[in-house]
Amino acid sequence: MTRIVLLLFLATLFAPSVGAQKKAKPAGVIFDTDIGPDYDDVGAITMLHAFADSDYISILATMASNKYEGIAAVLNVFNTYFGRPGIPIGVPKGNAVDVRDFQHWTDTVIANYTHKIKSNAEAADVVTLYRKILSKQPDHSVTIITVGFLTNVSNLLLSNPDEYSDMDGSTLVAKKVKQLVSMAGKFPGNDGFTEFNLMKDIPASKNVFENWPTEIIYSGFEIGAKIKTGLPLVQNNKINNSPVKDVFRICLPMAKEDNNGRMSWDETAVLVAVKGALPWFKLVAGKITVNDNGSDSWNSNQQGQYYLAEQLTPKATEDYINHLIQHQPVKK
Repeated sequence: MTRIVLLLFLATLFAPSVGAQKKAKPAGVIFDTDIGPDYDDVGAITMLHAFADSDYISILATMASNKYEGIAAVLNVFNTYFGRPGIPIGVPKGNAVDVRDFQHWTDTVIANYTHKIKSNAEAADVVTLYRKILSKQPDHSVTIITVGFLTNVSNLLLSNPDEYSDMDGSTLVAKKVKQLVSMAGKFPGNDGFTEFNLMKDIPASKNVFENWPTEIIYSGFEIGAKIKTGLPLVQNNKINNSPVKDVFRICLPMAKEDNNGRMSWDETAVLVAVKGALPWFKLVAGKITVNDNGSDSWNSNQQGQYYLAEQLTPKATEDYINHLIQHQPVKK
């Protein structure tokens, strides 16, 4: 009986086509990514566009938390491929992490796919863009998804009033943001493990997770590590001339650990931000502490933050994500 129920559940996940189950007003989402050092970000941005094509969300902006030259062009490639070339792109103009892919997939997609933004200089300052967009949104309506370093959202919290809003950054976030969903940390922590997104900018991670004024949901390292995706996409002969397929095709063979698919850290954050934790995960309440070395601990006696714990098997979540990352552009 349990197997039958699970199969029926999965059928309901995969059955709706683009345009089905439309919402009256799509939820506003800002996607903040370090897209480049890893390529699960590519699966994540594909899922965002799939959800946008089904009217679950409106992608308000794609923000880079990384500043290697070319990251703005990379984001523009995927936004253009999925029919949204005008999505605003922000890039850090001050100090920020600068790290890119060893597989050089970013060079490949920039060389082979259409994009109008050619350099980071053509993109907006990321904090200014955050403030501009948030100031125009309904109160408590925006979900911010971070799947990279916390540099941008830390600087947003610290920002001063400007031409777009007379509120400081923390007040603006409290007024306009509904929740922050972050791929960061490992839970329940306390084992000294330093998760990449936390440890690359430790002061920013501390500032955000100690002082962020809305609900936070964490998708920890341990969640995405068990969910391997990308092989069905690479093996799908009906998908051609796709930057998404090209990235997974290039990268999967380059690491033995990816023989069964790439670990899906960033995709799980997008899934939960758009569709909620259930039925895939349950939420464990408490609050994170970012330690001085970039590791994290969890205090279950505090409130306002949550980490994901498994509810369905990783295979069920894996199947759903594999379905979504094969999404193709919709003619508009």
